[in-house]
Parts: sequence; structure tokens; C-alpha cells
Amino acid sequence: MADNSGMQFGIFSVGDITTDPTTGITPTENERLKAMVTIAKHAEEVGLDVYAAGEHHNPPFVNSSPTTLLAMIAAQTERIILSTATTLITTNDPVKIAEDFALLQHLTDGRVDLTLGRGNTGPVYPWFGKDIRQGINLAIENYALLHRLWTEEVVDWKGHFRTPLQGFTATPRPLDEVAPFVWHGSIRSTEIAEQAAYYGDGFFANHIFWPASHTAQMVKLYRERFEHYGHGRADQAIVGLGGQAFMAKNSQDAVNQFRPYFNEAPVYGHGPSLEDFTSQTPLTVGSPQQVIDKTLGFRDYVGDYQRQLFLMDHAGLPLKTVLEQLDLLGGEVVPVLRKEFAKNRPADIPDGPTHASLVAAATAAKPVAASADPISIRAF
Repeated sequence: MADNSGMQFGIFSVGDITTDPTTGITPTENERLKAMVTIAKHAEEVGLDVYAAGEHHNPPFVNSSPTTLLAMIAAQTERIILSTATTLITTNDPVKIAEDFALLQHLTDGRVDLTLGRGNTGPVYPWFGKDIRQGINLAIENYALLHRLWTEEVVDWKGHFRTPLQGFTATPRPLDEVAPFVWHGSIRSTEIAEQAAYYGDGFFANHIFWPASHTAQMVKLYRERFEHYGHGRADQAIVGLGGQAFMAKNSQDAVNQFRPYFNEAPVYGHGPSLEDFTSQTPLTVGSPQQVIDKTLGFRDYVGDYQRQLFLMDHAGLPLKTVLEQLDLLGGEVVPVLRKEFAKNRPADIPDGPTHASLVAAATAAKPVAASADPISIRAF
């Protein structure tokens, strides 16, 4: 990183195809996917650290294969970390996740990590032969297997949700024998915060729909359990946050420009007013300084954290507007955030994870015997 803030800043995309309410234009699937590549490339150009793409299998979303998209982006970038806003640990086969992301890890020379989640679309479960009533149990068991596939060369496995494995080796093996960093993403599931803490992985709080008090409670639980499992102090746990912003030099111009998009957005349109939503959630619609001020306030209730991602390309916003937003984010907002977040940040608080930092930690660590996952499968 270019400074000592310890933070990674970037953007994430849900990949929605939404009609622009101001023009009536709806991008094609081809146009939207190509736009996501352009946006990711521009994120690197303006100095951001991370680009993350969500996984969905239903309209109005278009990105059903994040690793394919990220590989395309990787071929056209050099520095930016490529991640997922959600990889569906419940409905994807853990073997396929292990192999797909290890392969992408090699192709990107380590510029890849991922965020595991259950998703927010109920019908996806039967589409992939799964039972939504087992969502938490699937997340727990599937990650237990995924973790072993990346950390053990030969795996024998018998669980409840997939056929057994005997003497199986996932290929390719992780780059430098270090698995991609895993964030466990959740809005409200305490079991997922517990899971992240048990493994010493990162916890990514979605943080775009709920009030600060809820996010603070989830992060506090994760930090306490991280310390309980012996991975370090609670304040050393690895936390990421989502966020949303729309900016203009004049704050009222930002409100006027964004309002029609907010009103029709697939994730919150036809719900609370823009004013209510911005007052109750992390969404900031206003000047770059307002985005800076609100984002800096996140540390007041989650502590020092490692990754901040913003949702910028959604709700039908045209590509030109999104690129202009990235110019403001990278040119005016993030440099100030880096400087301010670095102030009074203890030296022993971990920086945002990178492949190089994971390799260094693995080299320094002493071997620890594997133990059984204490998170119980509750009901079948």
C-alpha cells in the first residue's frame, strides 16, 4: 500500500441490470458485464485497492460466475485485489470453490480473496438441489470442507450434504501453499460471525441496510469470539465493512441527481425515502467531504478495521456517471480517508490482508495440530 493507514479501500458490485429511470435505457447483459470490467479497471486507475463482484443466479442480476469475470479483469489489471462480494457457500460445491479460487489465485499471482455468504435469494437453493431450511448448516459444513481442501493435500471427508471424499486432492494447490484469504459475510447471522472467529478469518459486515447499532453488535460478537479462540486480541480481528455513496461537488446536486435512481433501485426502491435511508444507514448522498465525515465515523462503533468497500454501480446509473463517481472516490475521498484512518492506529493492529502478508505469516507461524470444528450442525 502507498501509506501506513492499514486500510484497504475499494468498491463492490451486485451486478444488477436496472433501467435508467432518467432515460428509460436498459443495458443488455453484454453491456452490463463489459461495463463491470471497465469499472474494475478504472478502480485500479484511480488508486483503489479492491474490486469485488457479487454472485447471483436470478434477474435482475447478471454475474452468475464471479471467477470468470474476475479472471477477465485480472488479465487487464496489475495491482488491484480481486474479490467477491458474495460467493455462495451454501449452494456451490466446496470442491469447485476450492479449485476455482486456487486456479484464479495462480493466474493473478495472489491478487484474489473471497467473501463467503448464504445469499439473500431463497429460490436459489432448490435450483441447486439444496434446502433453504438448512442454510446455516450448509454454510458451516461446506466451509469446514473447503478449509480442509485448502490446508490438507489429501482429504477424507464424510458429511451430511454431499457425497464422501476418499483420498481426494483439490487441484491446483493454493499458490505458495497459502489459501486465498476468506471473509465470512453476514448481515444478521450470529452463527456466521462465530464461524469467522473460530477459523481466525475475516468478518465482512454488509452494513448497507441496517443501522450502525446492529453492525456494531455483530462486529463486537465476532471480535470477542476471535479473541476467545486465541487468534489475538479482539481489536486485532479482521473486519470489513460495506458502504454506499453518491457524490457531487454540491451536496444538493448529489441528492437531486441520485433520487430517481434511489427510488427505483432493486435493493431498496419503493421503500423508505432517500432522506430516511441516509439518516438511518451508511448511505451518503452529498459532497465528497460528507462521504469522508460519515465513513470516518464508522470507526467509532466498529474500531480499527481493515477493508472498506463502497457500492457505486447500481440502480441503473450509467457507466459514465459511475466512472465519474470513481474519480471523486479515488481522487478526493480515499486519500483523506487513508490519512485520517492512519491517525492513532496502533502499530499492532493488522493491515488489510494480502497474499504477501499471508505468506509471511505462514512462514513465521509454528505448525498447529488440526482440531475438529466445534460449531455443531443443529438439525437435519
